[in-house]
Amino acid sequence: MEIDLGKLPFDLDFHPSNNLVAAGLITGHLLLYRYAAESTPQRLLEVSAHTESCRALRFVNEGRAIVTGSPDCSILATDIETGEEIARLENSHGAAVNRIVNLTESTIASGDDEGCIKVWDTRQRSCCNSFNVHEEYISDMTFASDSMKLIGTSGDGTLSVCNLRSNKVQTRSEFSEDELLSVVIMKNGRKVLCGTQTGTLLLYSWGFFKDCSDRFVDLSPNSVDVLLKLDEDRVITGSENGIISLVGILPNRIIQPIAEHSEYPVERLAFSHDRKFLGSISHDHTLKLWDLDDLLQGSGNTLPNHSAVSDSDSDGMDVDDSMPKSSKGTKRKNASKGQNFSNSNSFFADL
Repeated sequence: MEIDLGKLPFDLDFHPSNNLVAAGLITGHLLLYRYAAESTPQRLLEVSAHTESCRALRFVNEGRAIVTGSPDCSILATDIETGEEIARLENSHGAAVNRIVNLTESTIASGDDEGCIKVWDTRQRSCCNSFNVHEEYISDMTFASDSMKLIGTSGDGTLSVCNLRSNKVQTRSEFSEDELLSVVIMKNGRKVLCGTQTGTLLLYSWGFFKDCSDRFVDLSPNSVDVLLKLDEDRVITGSENGIISLVGILPNRIIQPIAEHSEYPVERLAFSHDRKFLGSISHDHTLKLWDLDDLLQGSGNTLPNHSAVSDSDSDGMDVDDSMPKSSKGTKRKNASKGQNFSNSNSFFADL
């Protein structure tokens, strides 16, 4: 299935239990569709959510609302039944909101263009954590729920680990020679995988985040803009050249290309709630819904690849406990850890 969105999409998300998919557009509009196999998707909502582009969105509150973020620095909660604004938090960040991810049933995280990550508690109706950890935009985040640690990547070429229990930045990697664009946790929590601007995949061992332990250098000649974990050993990648590939991790190998967007950059990937569909959005202004079973047929026939460069973790390496000083500038000063915002008390009041 293919949906013509009309304008450039920046993010998509599937409803957690129903056949609904949402997309945020460069125009600031939020679109919501109902889909079903072998039928034309039906548009249910079109909401003018922001004065600038809608860069980030996620379903929250068991799918009853959608939270969106924008370069206008606001975060908006929209009712999916009526399309009405539930609440809007103006100046949620000091810079453009670039990424939003779900953490738990009652918390989300947002990242902005100046490297600040904030965690919002919907029960307390406030910002409960704020980390000024990066010098450039937050490109992606993922959450390790068992240890309550939030992994972030940035255009400054570093990876960060924020401990939500202690409200501290636990560690930060050394600067790589590449922008880090996407991140997932693999191998039952033992590896963290990052996509980069040059197309190399970097693998970090959990607890040894100062430098990567493995590199997969021949995945793509173009940037790997998005990673979507299929299982503990396989990841789906979306690249600037429009190719969506199935990739094996340790051993590192390209299993097979599985879909494409006609050479237009892939912006985001996501699974439907029942994992029957893979959703992808691209600079070709389309949202495509792929039958996942069809895509994965024949994926057991892997192609041998020996392009991984392994830098084994040293047995004597210390586990990262603190954040190294940055060589690229000082921390931002517009937010502080654990800050509660008085104007945010009403933001989640009706969620």
